[in-house]
Parts: sequence; C-alpha cells; structure tokens
Amino acid sequence: MFAGQYYCKVDEKGRFVMPSPIREQVESSGSTLMFLKGQDLPVLAYTNAEWVNRLKKAEELLDEDQRRLFMYHMVSEASPSEMDRAGRILIPGRLRKLIPVDDEQEVVLVGMFHRLEIWNPSEWRRFVQRNEETYEYNMGKINGIL
Repeated sequence: MFAGQYYCKVDEKGRFVMPSPIREQVESSGSTLMFLKGQDLPVLAYTNAEWVNRLKKAEELLDEDQRRLFMYHMVSEASPSEMDRAGRILIPGRLRKLIPVDDEQEVVLVGMFHRLEIWNPSEWRRFVQRNEETYEYNMGKINGIL
C-alpha cells in the first residue's frame, strides 16, 4: 500500500530517486512500474502486480465496448520503467511532458493505496487547495474511518 507525499528531484534524463519506503514496496513486487496518463493532471504508476490486477478487473467488469476503449486509451498508452540499482526510475518521455517540471526540477509522488500519482508540485498544491472545501464538508465521515 502506497501512502504519503514525497518530493523528488528530477535529473536531466527525467529520472528521480525513489524514496526508501516506496522503493521497498516497489522492489517487493519486482523493480518495474507501469506509467500511464491519469484522469486529472497526474501521471499514474502501478507495480506490475497491481497493473495485472487492474487488467483483470477491466476484463471482469467492463463490457466489450468499454474494454476496447480501455485498451485503446489506457493500455496502449502505458509505458513500463525499471528502477535501476541506485533506486532511480525514469518517467517515460511522453508522459514526463504531462508533468511540466518547474524551475526546481522536482515532482511530488503521492501514495494512493494501490498506485502512485506523480504531480508537478505547483499543480498538486492547486489541486489540494481547490478540493479543500469538499474535504472540510466530508471531514465528519473521514474522521469516522480513522
């Protein structure tokens, strides 16, 4: 399970060092992440095991037309990337363009249980701020879970 926020420097090749807690989880299911375009602004990353689970769910839950759309728009766009021995992982080029890296050459990894989201830090802060009112409104239910 992925959780937390981690700010990571991106090098000139588009790689970042995976934070230790995330690195351990990725290594426990192989050293490859599957990257794909997210619904909002982030890029999504799944371990291989979780990606296979998502593909199985699509097969089970979607009808033929929905599966075809899923394959055309999600699976065909997915790109694997393997973590190297130094714990660095490359954000695939065309997906990296979706995360406009600002002057600080930084991205933020956000743990979302079964996946990671990779955001431009400024966009992440704006997203959180835009959703603050909804968060406050639902805080009673959220606290009930905790």
